Parts: sequence; structure tokens; C-alpha cells
Amino acid sequence: MGTGLSAQEQGIDQQINDAFMPIAVAWENLVLTTIPIGAYNVPIVLILLITGALFFTIYFKFPSITNFPLAINTVRGKYDELDHHESGNSDMAVDGDVLGTIKDESKEGEVSHFQALATAVSGTVGLGNIAGVAVAIALGGPGATFWMIVCGLIGMATKFVECTLGVKYRDVGEDGTVYGGPMYYLSKGLKERGFTGLGKALAVVFAVLCIGASFGGGNAFQSNQAAVQITTLLGLEGGAIGFLIGLVLAGLVGIVIIGGIKRIASITEKIVPLMAGIYVLASLVIIFSNFSYIDDAFLLIFEGAFTPMAGVGGFLGVIIVGFQRAAFSNEAGAGSAAIAHSAVRTKFPASEGVVALLEPFIDTVVICTMTALVIIFFNISGNDLQSVFQYGNLDGSNVILNGTQERLGGVDLTSRAFDSVLPGFSYILTLAIVLFAFSTMISWSYYGLQAWKYLFGKGKTADIAYKIIFLLFIVIGAAATLDAVIKFSDAMILALVFPNMVGLLLLFPRVREELNRYVNLIKK
Repeated sequence: MGTGLSAQEQGIDQQINDAFMPIAVAWENLVLTTIPIGAYNVPIVLILLITGALFFTIYFKFPSITNFPLAINTVRGKYDELDHHESGNSDMAVDGDVLGTIKDESKEGEVSHFQALATAVSGTVGLGNIAGVAVAIALGGPGATFWMIVCGLIGMATKFVECTLGVKYRDVGEDGTVYGGPMYYLSKGLKERGFTGLGKALAVVFAVLCIGASFGGGNAFQSNQAAVQITTLLGLEGGAIGFLIGLVLAGLVGIVIIGGIKRIASITEKIVPLMAGIYVLASLVIIFSNFSYIDDAFLLIFEGAFTPMAGVGGFLGVIIVGFQRAAFSNEAGAGSAAIAHSAVRTKFPASEGVVALLEPFIDTVVICTMTALVIIFFNISGNDLQSVFQYGNLDGSNVILNGTQERLGGVDLTSRAFDSVLPGFSYILTLAIVLFAFSTMISWSYYGLQAWKYLFGKGKTADIAYKIIFLLFIVIGAAATLDAVIKFSDAMILALVFPNMVGLLLLFPRVREELNRYVNLIKK
């Protein structure tokens, strides 16, 4: 955005951006390699996410439905006493661990079920729910909402699998610090299956991608968007405002992440309910104020899902848009959330797996759907169901207001939709975006740190080095316009799917064993 740079510095920043852009575009094109399906080129990563999620949903007998009550009761702490009554089991021994060690590990988890869920949710709930939904509807029409919901529901099974594995194969240090995530279940789990070399290679690839994603998409992009919202709302373009915003954000994030996962969890368990509560409450106000249009909105969603409106691009186009936006929003299959969930205090991996399946439900099924309804209501006026902007505009939303045509991006369209019913809500939305960005940064700092320690060791020097670099990227993101870096790092988040899904598709039988063990004990 350039708000914190002089003209000379902006020129240097632009030169750096231009020089790096070809690399970023090449990497993005590689990650988003497509194959033709009918008239569409569908990204392979999207096919991998969808087919994997469908397989897990069917194999585990629709856990998003059958295990939903179990998930609610587990996150409430109803079954916490089980951890105090059963000792370590031989079927939990992995990679040479002995029974006593397993038992100690279960006691030395660092956070509760709710804190782990809040930390993971804070890493996914964000601009994808605000801007991403608006983009999906602008491109795919209201019908894209239906497929976003479907993707969220089947993505719950993927989260269940990866987070169960995250707890099962975690390491616990002598001081009780937990180290977990795809790096560990790829290396340790695949070693059990006889794929030692493949497991180590995939773990290293995942760790490298995760570090890059944490610096960019999980950090610089978040601080950049927060700074853009603040400066745009207050009209403070120019000067050193971007740099100052970056310093403030870096200071606040630094205070939190220095304390490790326990402090991160204690903050996210307060911020996530607060920011989600504000956003959901405002959405409900708008939904109920447009109560007479609810049937029209859902009719548009269901009809558009199977018989898309003119200009949207056809039935398959709507599905692709909906699934792509939902997958990018909840990150099911990327494996990042498994890092946070692995720190939970439990000796039953499946207990955290069922808690994790709530994450796509909260992120996509609830929050994204509410955002979609607000935007659809904004586009309904009287009997004219397309009075504000035309669905299916592939170049953005051309919004007609007071006879003037405006081109609004994702977050702008969402903000205008809220303001249409709640004047001045753009200020509150800015606060929500800043909170979303802040919580996402502190969660991704933990994800990246775990990957960093996997590669460079678990000592204090490695810990401090990563955190300093992470905080520097917050300032860089807020003060500079590094579109190439953001594009590159966002593609890294998507690239996480490839090594992670290989591990999930090879290790899912272990998840079945853990689920049966946990459910059978509850029945007793």
C-alpha cells in the first residue's frame, strides 16, 4: 500500500516487487497446475482436497453428523475424567516410545480442548470469511454459497483425520513442551508403515513450506490488510503511518508469542469468541431485519447451486468457485491446524480429532454462510433480485449506488453490505479485520515456529531467531506493497496440501483405531 514509505523508498519497494514477481507467478502457477474437466481447467490441489475429503467422509461414516454431539461434549470437557482413569496403552506406542513416556505425554499437553480449538480457529477465520465469500458470490452467484457449505461439511472429516494424527504422533520435550503437526506424523507415522525415506522427505518439504507460509500469508499479508483498512477508514494515506501500524502490531504480537502456545491459547480463547461474536451478532441483525427476504435468499442459493444464472459460467463453474473459496478459508487438508491441536492435554488422539471437526463448521458453515446472506440481502431490493450488482462478473463487482457505478473488491463489498443496514458498521468491521489479522498472525507464528524447530532444532537460539524474523515481516507487510511476496506465500499455504494429503491417505487406518478406542471407552 506504500503508506509508510517515501517516494524513493516506494520506488525501491516496487523494484523489489517487480523483480520477485516472475518467481512468485511461476510458483503460483506450479501449485495451481490444472487439468481440463469439460470446459474448465480445475486445479489439481482442489481435486485432491475434494476427493480426499469425500473419501474420509464416507470411510468414517459422515463424522460431521455422527460425531458432532461427541465433539460438542468433548470440547465442553464432559469426558476429561477419562484421562485420569486409563493408563497408557500399548497401541499408542510409536517410534520406540514406551508406555510410561506415552502416559507422561498425555499429562503434559499444554492447552485444553477449547484453547486448542480457539487457536486453530483463529488461524483460519479471517479475511477469507469476509472478503473471500464476497468474491465467491460475485464470481459464482448465490449458488456458490451452497457448495461452500458442502465443502465445509466434508472438510470436517479431513480436519478430524489430520488433527487426530497430530496428537498421536507428537513429541513432548523434557520440560513438557509439545512438538506436533504434519512434520511428525509424516516422519513417524510413515516410518511405521515402512516408508521411512518418503516420510522424512515429505516432513522436510512440509516444514519448509509452512515456514514460508507463516512469514507471508499468515503474517505479512495479514498486517498489510489490517494497515490498509485502518488507513483507508481514517484517510491517513502517506507519511509513516504504515510503518507505525506495523511496529504497533509487531509489539503486540511479540508480547503474545514470547510466551509460547500457552499464552497464545489464552489470548485466542478470548479474541476468537469476541470477534466471532461481534461479526455473528451484526450478521444476525441484518438477517432478521431482512426476515421477509430469507426465503428469496435461500431460493437463490439452492437454485443457483444447480441452475446458475446467466453470466456465472455454468454448473461446474459454480461448484469450482464455491469449493475453492471454502477450501482456502478453512484450510482443511493443509495440515496447519494439526500443529495447534497437537498441543492439547489428552492421552486420546481421537478426542482432539472430533474437537477439530468443529473448526470447518464454525469457519465455513456458520460464518461464511452468514456473510453470504448479508451480501445476498444487500443485492435484493423489493421484487428486483439483482438490483445492486450483476452476479457472475469475473473482473469484480460493478456496484451501482445512487446512479454511480463503483467497482468494489471483496472486503469493500462486504463492508458496503453491512453499512446498508447498520450505518457506520465499517468502523466495527475494521476492528474485526484487525482482530482477525492479529489472531491469525499469532496462530501462524506458532505453526511456523514448530516447523522451524523441526528443521533447525528445539533450542532457545532457534526459537528467538524465528520470532525476530517473524516480527520483522509484520512491519514489512504493513509498510510495503510486496504483492509478489504475498502471492508467493499464499501459494505456499496451498502447496502444504500435497505432502499432507499423502500422509493422511496412508495413515487414516490409525485414525480408525484411535476413534474406536475413544468411543468404546466412553461407552464403558
